[in-house]
Amino acid sequence: MSLIDERQDFSDVADVFLLHGSMQSPAFLDGRLCALLALRDVSAEAWLEEVCISLGVEQPRDEANAERILGWRKQTLEALSASDLNYAPLLPDELFSLGEQAQGLKEWTLGFIEVVEEVADNELRERWSQALREAIDDLEGLSRIDTDIDDSPENENDLFALTEHARMAAMLLYTEQHPGKPQVEQADAPVH
Repeated sequence: MSLIDERQDFSDVADVFLLHGSMQSPAFLDGRLCALLALRDVSAEAWLEEVCISLGVEQPRDEANAERILGWRKQTLEALSASDLNYAPLLPDELFSLGEQAQGLKEWTLGFIEVVEEVADNELRERWSQALREAIDDLEGLSRIDTDIDDSPENENDLFALTEHARMAAMLLYTEQHPGKPQVEQADAPVH
């Protein structure tokens, strides 16, 4: 099994960044990736180039790192287009403090919003559902959250809810831009 088929988490991608001399979080680029896949269907080559530019390198240092970057794109696309709606932003997990997790969510949101602002003109936005427009507006507020939080159950619950909101906004954007993908059953569909 190649690396491209392995499920990757935040730490896997962060390790690739570190190997290339970058201390930046992958969360920002993951937000960009999600919005790009929803709005432009970014190709594997274009994604590899964007990551390399962000890391300040001409190309990945070896084939394994290139496969991991491409696997990240593939995994995200598959999750966004899957009928089980299991997409999850690539964010720091419970191994990180709540403050670090909140910072990851903030960075993811900033990356996502950046692409939406670059790509989604007024004509496109007018075709969006009210629910999607509201979700995108909410994300803009989420990009300003306070990340200086302590590890408390209340903060953990709040962060989970905010992350879930970002996840749902991302899936809503993807599904509205790709009708019929995923094949989501409609609860109120007429029975034949």
